[in-house]
Amino acid sequence: MKNIQLKTVIIFTILGIVAIVGLGAYFLINIQDTYNVINNVENITKQETLDILSNLNEEGTIIAIYALVAFLIIAIGIAVYIVTKVTMPLNRLIDSAKKVATGEEAKLEDKKNAKEVDEIANALGMMTSELQENLKEVSRQKNQIETILLHMTDGIIAFNMEGKIILVNPAGTRLLRIMPEDDTFQKIFERLNMDINMEKIIYLDDWTSTEERVSLGDKHINLFFAPLKDEYDRPAGVMVVIQDITEHVNLDNMRKEFVADVSHELKTPITSIMGYADTLLEGEYDRQTQDKFLGVIASEARRMAKLVTDLLTLSRFDNNQVTQEKEVFDLGELVKQCQEKLQPQINQKKHQIECFVTANVPPVYADKDGIQRVVLNILTNSIKYTKEKGHIKIYVGFVYNDAYIKVIDNGLGIPEEDLAKIFERFYRVDKARTREMGGTGLGLSIAKEILDKNDGSIDIKSEQGKGTEVVIRIPTKQEKNRI
Repeated sequence: MKNIQLKTVIIFTILGIVAIVGLGAYFLINIQDTYNVINNVENITKQETLDILSNLNEEGTIIAIYALVAFLIIAIGIAVYIVTKVTMPLNRLIDSAKKVATGEEAKLEDKKNAKEVDEIANALGMMTSELQENLKEVSRQKNQIETILLHMTDGIIAFNMEGKIILVNPAGTRLLRIMPEDDTFQKIFERLNMDINMEKIIYLDDWTSTEERVSLGDKHINLFFAPLKDEYDRPAGVMVVIQDITEHVNLDNMRKEFVADVSHELKTPITSIMGYADTLLEGEYDRQTQDKFLGVIASEARRMAKLVTDLLTLSRFDNNQVTQEKEVFDLGELVKQCQEKLQPQINQKKHQIECFVTANVPPVYADKDGIQRVVLNILTNSIKYTKEKGHIKIYVGFVYNDAYIKVIDNGLGIPEEDLAKIFERFYRVDKARTREMGGTGLGLSIAKEILDKNDGSIDIKSEQGKGTEVVIRIPTKQEKNRI
């Protein structure tokens, strides 16, 4: 600022010198013209000549003085205005800013200037704080969006107007099996054999379908396409939401199979009952034939009633309508009671059954009727699918705060590929044989539901032709109280 002031003074000094020199030159020219006039005038006296020159000199001096005074007044006024209105406030502002920046206490001479500086500093501080808060908020939102996209189970892919990927989360890469070379809309969906047009999605999304379904191996994927818009509501690209609907498709297929199985299981006994009843109504038969037909009708009616009962039981489990009365009881005694109930079937097939109960099994806390139903189901299956004169061993023990029941037989066994499906409803390894033996295909499903409700578990190991091992675990009273 000092340099600015100096330059201003120098400039006005030069202008003043130029003005003075110009006025002097003008005055000299006037003098020269006057002398020329005098020389050209005849009969002029010497005194007249001196008077003319004297007046000319006085007149030039007065003009020069007036011009110089006027110039100095204007120059001084302009200089004072520039110094007081421009350079001095700027100098004070710069000095104060330097003091604030270096941490020194600003001691301003003029209170008015101090107030202005404070206001500017406060405004700058507020702007800085708001800017920092906005940056923090933007960063926080960015981190939230990145975290959401990173951990979403649904896939997200965004494409720009040229069809290039601008965003994709890990779920999208995994579900569509995107490779590094799959970097455009066309490459990805041509590889999936999908006839989808990006322009139609962007410009004709109101008239075209924006949802597609595709199968990738054992996965079923649902794709939802939506156009992206910018801040001016102009097309900016396409976003694809990818959902794994495999579980929904499988559940839907299971529902269809369940309805078909129920219809079939009900249709078979009803057909038998109607056929034998019509046969009896059509003519007279001897007592032995009538008893045979009525026996078949009664057997099919009981099987149908058992099927309906099992279906109602599963329905109550699904809707949480089963009321359980949990109590403390001896698991060993319960197993022995179940064995006694099935003794007629055991004797009929001449099985050899051994039951071992360890002395240190604590009481269990569970729904006694439900656990009894599970044990009866497991023992009944072992008896049914073990050939005559087979061996069945039952162990009741205690391990890791759980009481367990282990049933081992040397029966027909279960193929390895069927073990993962045996708890599905109506799933049977050999449907014809199971139906012939009076099974509904719901026993193990009900058993698992009961054990789940009692915090228990059931595991089955089997080898076809060598037998099956079933292990049931139930929490004991001590473990239940500790939990």
